[in-house]
Amino acid sequence: MSNNSPSKKIWNRFRRNKMAFGGLIFIALLLIMGILGYLITPDQTPYANDMHLQLNNKKPGRTFEFLVISHKKNFKKVNLLERMLYGQEADSKSIPITAYRKVGNKVYVREYIGDDERAEETAYPFVAEKDHYKQTFYLGTDMYGRDLLSRLILGIRVSLSVGLMAVLISLFIGVGLGAIAGYFGGRVDALISWFMNVIWSLPSLLLVIAISFALGKGFWQIFIAVGLSTWVDVARLVRGQVMALKEVEFVEASKALGFSTTRTIVKHILPNIAGPILVVASANFASAILLETGLSFLGFGAQPPMPSWGTMIKEHYGYIIMDAAYLAVLPGLAIMFTVYAFNLLAIGLRDAFDVKGQNVSV
Repeated sequence: MSNNSPSKKIWNRFRRNKMAFGGLIFIALLLIMGILGYLITPDQTPYANDMHLQLNNKKPGRTFEFLVISHKKNFKKVNLLERMLYGQEADSKSIPITAYRKVGNKVYVREYIGDDERAEETAYPFVAEKDHYKQTFYLGTDMYGRDLLSRLILGIRVSLSVGLMAVLISLFIGVGLGAIAGYFGGRVDALISWFMNVIWSLPSLLLVIAISFALGKGFWQIFIAVGLSTWVDVARLVRGQVMALKEVEFVEASKALGFSTTRTIVKHILPNIAGPILVVASANFASAILLETGLSFLGFGAQPPMPSWGTMIKEHYGYIIMDAAYLAVLPGLAIMFTVYAFNLLAIGLRDAFDVKGQNVSV
């Protein structure tokens, strides 16, 4: 690739924007963590849903001792790929303890029931020395005694996957309708523009909630609901860009050569407006994450026990006025930094593609 190629110039301009480049690195790190998923979470059970109700709302950095009291029969160990994607079901049942002693083939333990409480000793059959272990909860535990760090990491998957699929849906609809309206004009443009203005006039969150009511609650329904509410920005941008480009020389030449309308739009017009489309897509990614977390907070998004940042805030916002505010603040910070990173990326792409110089409002 030549050093003077347009793509190289765009990359160099983007790289000089330190804030935007930092946002890209942050998004890349989130993507890597989301892909690795269960391989890097302390709790590798599906949805990081291993509950110890005795350990609810424990401060970050607390370490507890555990004792395995039974092993599951018919336990199936999954391969590495399945474990990365779906987690590994626990092969045993364990309890938090404060002390234990082995006598013969039995082990006598004092189960943890609170920092200021002392439980009576309970006898269990002794299994093996390795079944006594310690676990540190680096970000503490939630109201159900689940590892907060694990659920925050898995929440990355929910936010990024919803953002990606919603953006793809919005691009498919927005680019299609916008290109048709801008290229053909006349009554076609008037009809599509009227429809865009109707959707544009509806508050995004209310529109998403209405679509969610129609489709039902669930993870996959969020993709469609958020995607159907964010396509108007793309369509308005594409319509204006296509109207500006359809009279230029290379488009007239393609018509003179007898190329079809579809080929003219797809092969000649859309590649020339890729920059503005990428900018809007980046901004819509941030909007989709906010909509998803808002839906989950209201109970229409990802359903428990699936870890979602919005659901985590919903479950713990009452602790903000108590001594466990971090339970709601940490997922809130995750949302804030992720949305901020995508906004920085959008600004960096706008400057790199010189969208301002093209008189495009983004």
